[in-house]
Amino acid sequence: MYDSETFAARPDVGWRSQIPQRVGRFADGFIRREDGTFVVFGVYVFLIILMFAGIGIDLMRYERDRAELQYTLDRAVLAAADLDQDLDPQSVVQDYFNKAGLGDYLADVTVNEGLGYRVVSANASSDMSTQFMHMTGVETLTVPAASTAEERIDGVEISLVLDVSGSMNSNSRLYNLKIAARDFIDQMVDNSEEDKLSISIVPYATQVSLPDDMMDEFNVTNEHSYSNCINFEGSAFNTTSVSTVAELERTMHFDPWYDWDGRDNDPEELIGMDDGYNSSLPVCEAMANREILPLSKDRQELKDYITALTARGNTSIDLGMKWGTALLDPSLQGPVDGMIADGKIDVAFDARPHDYDDGETLKVIVLMTDGQNTSQYYIEDDFRRGDSNIWWNTQEEEYSVYVGLDTDDEDNDDNTLEPLFYWPFNNTWNDHAYGEGTFEETTYENTDECISYRRSGSCRRYATVATTVTVDEPGEAEILTYGDLYAYTTLEWIVEDLYEPWMNDSDAWNDWYYAVRSYVGSSTKDTRTRAICEEAKDENIIVFTIGFEAPSRGQEVLEDCASSPAHYFDVDGLEITDAFSSIASSIRKLRLTQ
Repeated sequence: MYDSETFAARPDVGWRSQIPQRVGRFADGFIRREDGTFVVFGVYVFLIILMFAGIGIDLMRYERDRAELQYTLDRAVLAAADLDQDLDPQSVVQDYFNKAGLGDYLADVTVNEGLGYRVVSANASSDMSTQFMHMTGVETLTVPAASTAEERIDGVEISLVLDVSGSMNSNSRLYNLKIAARDFIDQMVDNSEEDKLSISIVPYATQVSLPDDMMDEFNVTNEHSYSNCINFEGSAFNTTSVSTVAELERTMHFDPWYDWDGRDNDPEELIGMDDGYNSSLPVCEAMANREILPLSKDRQELKDYITALTARGNTSIDLGMKWGTALLDPSLQGPVDGMIADGKIDVAFDARPHDYDDGETLKVIVLMTDGQNTSQYYIEDDFRRGDSNIWWNTQEEEYSVYVGLDTDDEDNDDNTLEPLFYWPFNNTWNDHAYGEGTFEETTYENTDECISYRRSGSCRRYATVATTVTVDEPGEAEILTYGDLYAYTTLEWIVEDLYEPWMNDSDAWNDWYYAVRSYVGSSTKDTRTRAICEEAKDENIIVFTIGFEAPSRGQEVLEDCASSPAHYFDVDGLEITDAFSSIASSIRKLRLTQ
C-alpha cells in the first residue's frame, strides 16, 4: 500500500529503487544499438594505443639511459687506454663514472698492456623501473654497456719530409726543428713494438738527394756520377709511385748561382762540401746528411742523422713530398729488398712498404716547411751529355776553349781550315788546346870569341850562340764532358772567364748561361705539390703538415696538402715541438673495437 507519509519523508527511495531497472534497460538498449558497438571498440583501441605509447616511453627512457651509460664508458676506456696516461687505467675508468654520477653502475674493468700497446675493456649496467610496461608484467629493464679501447703502434710507416733550405738558418729554425724531430723519434720508438715501426727521413731543398745504394735501384741516366737527384716531369706528381723500370733523368750536378771555379782550387776548400765533387752550392748535393735516410728503426741512427742536418738552397716542397710518398708506396718494395740484400736496410723491413690495402699498416707523412716553393733549376738537354767545347790542362791548371774552324785566321798563320782555340790565361788564339801542341824555345850561350873591345883592350862583348828547339807544351789537355765541366765550374764563371773575353757580353750570357740553364717556377711547383698530396690522400696516407713561420702562400699549400684542417699546424719558435708531439700522439691511433 502506498504510504504517502513515508514516501514524503524519504523522497529518494522510490527513485533509487528504479535505478537497477533503468540501467538494465539502458544497457540492453545500448547493446542492441549499433552505435554503442563502435564506442566499445573505440575504448579498446584507446587502451591499446595508451599501452603501446607507454611502452614507447619506457623504451625511450631505456635508450636515453643506455646512450648516457655507453657514452660515458666509451670516453672512460679511451682515456684509460691512452699510452700517455700515467694513472692506473682502472682508476681512470672509475673516476669517469663517478664524475658522471654513474659510479654504482660500473661492473668490471680489464687491462691488457705491454710495450707499445694498451687494451682496456669495461662493462657497466643499470636497472630501470618501467612506468607502463609493468602493466604487462615487466617491472624493470636492464641497461647494459660494453666497450673496448685499444691504443697501439701496429705496423706504422712514416716519412719525415723536412725543409733544409737556406731560410732554415734564420731565427734558430733549424735548431728548433732538430729538437722537435729528435723528440718525435723518441716518442715513436718508445711506444712501438719491435719491427713494427719504420721511419724514413727526406731532407729537401732545391732538390732531394738519394744515397748511392738507393739510386742504384732505379734506371737513371748516366751523364755523371757526382750526385744523385732525379728530375721529374709534371705527370710524375699524379702518382705515388716511382718506376724502377722506366728511364729517369738524372739531375745535373751544377751551381746556377755563384761565380766559382773549383779546378784551380783545392776541392776541399769548396763551400760546405766534403767530397771534392761539388761547386759552391750545387742543385743536387752529394753529402750523407743531405741525402734520404730510408726505412730505419734505429733510434740513435735517426737522431744522429737529424742532428747533422744543414740548411742551404732553394725550396722544393713538391719534390720532398714526392719522395716522402714514394717511400710509402709498394712500388719501392723491390728497391727496399735490394738495399736489404746490400746490408743498407734492416731485414725486418722485408716486404715494406706494405700494400695500401693490407689493413694492418698505418702510413703517415709529416711534411714541414718554413717557406714556399721557389725555383728549381736544371740543365737543358743540349748541354747535359757528351763532350763540351772546354779543355782542361790538369798539370798547368789552364783552360782552352774550342771555337770551331779558324775561318777568319785569328792566329794569323794563313790557315783557315784548322781548328781554333782560345787560351784564356794569355788571351791568345791557337790551333790546339794548351798542352796538346809544341812551341819553339830559343836559348843563348856565350862563347869565348870577343866581338867588341874597349880602348883598354878588354873585351866589351862576347859572341853568343842562339839555339832554337821545338818543345812539347807542358801538361796534357783533356776535353771535359758537360757533366765534368759543371761539377767543378759554375755557369757564371764559365761565361765571365771563358767566353766574355772574346765574345760580345750579351751573346756570351745568352748562349752559355740562359740557353744552358732553365727552371721550374714556383706556381708550377705549387700545382705539383697539391697533385702529389691528393694522390697520397687517395691512397689513405695520413698527411700531417707543419707551417713553421711560413709565409701565406706556403701555408695555403700546406693546408691544402693536409688530410684535414686538424692535420695542419701553424707554429712559431718552440711551438714546433708541440706540433711534433701532437702528431706523435695522433699516430698512436686510438680505435674503438667494440
